[in-house]
Amino acid sequence: MKVLYIATSFPAPDKGATIYTDLAEELHDSGHEITVVVSEQARNRKNTDMKKERGFDVLRVVTGNYYDVGFIEKGVTTLKIPILMKKGITKYLSGRKFDFILFEAPPVTNSGLVAWAKKKFNCSAYLMLKDIFPQNAVDLEIIKRNGLLYKYFTAKEKKLYRTSDFIGCMSIENKNYIIEHNQWLDSSKLEIFPNTKKITNEIEPNGFPMRERYNIPPESCVFLFGGNMGRPQYIELLCRAVKECKDEQGIYFLFVGRGTDRLKIQETIRENDIKNALLIENLPRHEYEQVTKECNVGLIVLDPRFTIPNYPSRILSYMEYAKPVLAATDDVTDLKKLIDEAQCGEWVWSGDANSFVSAIRRMAESEELFIQGNNGREYVVNNFMVKRSVHILESHFK
Repeated sequence: MKVLYIATSFPAPDKGATIYTDLAEELHDSGHEITVVVSEQARNRKNTDMKKERGFDVLRVVTGNYYDVGFIEKGVTTLKIPILMKKGITKYLSGRKFDFILFEAPPVTNSGLVAWAKKKFNCSAYLMLKDIFPQNAVDLEIIKRNGLLYKYFTAKEKKLYRTSDFIGCMSIENKNYIIEHNQWLDSSKLEIFPNTKKITNEIEPNGFPMRERYNIPPESCVFLFGGNMGRPQYIELLCRAVKECKDEQGIYFLFVGRGTDRLKIQETIRENDIKNALLIENLPRHEYEQVTKECNVGLIVLDPRFTIPNYPSRILSYMEYAKPVLAATDDVTDLKKLIDEAQCGEWVWSGDANSFVSAIRRMAESEELFIQGNNGREYVVNNFMVKRSVHILESHFK
């Protein structure tokens, strides 16, 4: 297959890996020809260029800043991306042929870009649906239902679904939600296309250098929250838990990542003189992997107001490294079903802070963490290997 992958985020090899880089690499390793086009933040790169990365061509188109910025700047960048991406594709890829276009949402504003690329290269498009927008913004009260922004983005969302020849949903509840709220849509387009990743064989901690570096007590049960810290992640609940457990020596909180709400964690730790919590802005990939190996429990938190069934990909990393999961989310996601089926941790409703704190205390003293972690490891190996995603795409286009 010859694949044009229009990506929103695609880190360079020295910057780490994601479920998207894993998929692209697996397509390449399976003998398919893949070309990646990705919008690049202006803060990271001055000029658009294309070169070999991970064994295949990656065209990085400088657009604007999208991550760790305010809502307005993110919105402006979102509108600029399709225009600048068209220019980059026209300049660098006009002479190529493709069997299909692979892309993800968000953002929904890429529908016009994909429709243009479909016509230009005379091929189909496969949408990896990773979030349901604008409803998620309505749930978080970022935009008003039936307001101008809502109507604008809803029109873009419908165009996105119409443009896609196939729509891959992360879970059963994701698929059911799209069908229920878009009855005009041909449901035969939809299928389950779960988050998948490459699975490492090296899961043992190989000592505890990260605990030593950051003075984390070796006997503490470390709860790791890694990844984005924005509005969806409901950082207020994490702040509450940190304050509630500040005097418990057997519990330690480690936060690794960036995001618009990370300062809330930082201020909570500083203002309350909390000694058993640490915020690290970012880590190289190998250091973050070592941190994950040394921690005891992986945390997932989502705002309780969500009416859309989110399915955070970060759970795969915790399960990959045989770490039990404590998830505090809305009650519409089927993430809780995954945890129950895999028997890899606990789930609580994020609207009940007391239950979340109680679960932290309970897991910190649990003798089942090792068993739960291994259950998760076995489940992710059996169900979420990246080859599964490649096979799904091959069933349509090979």
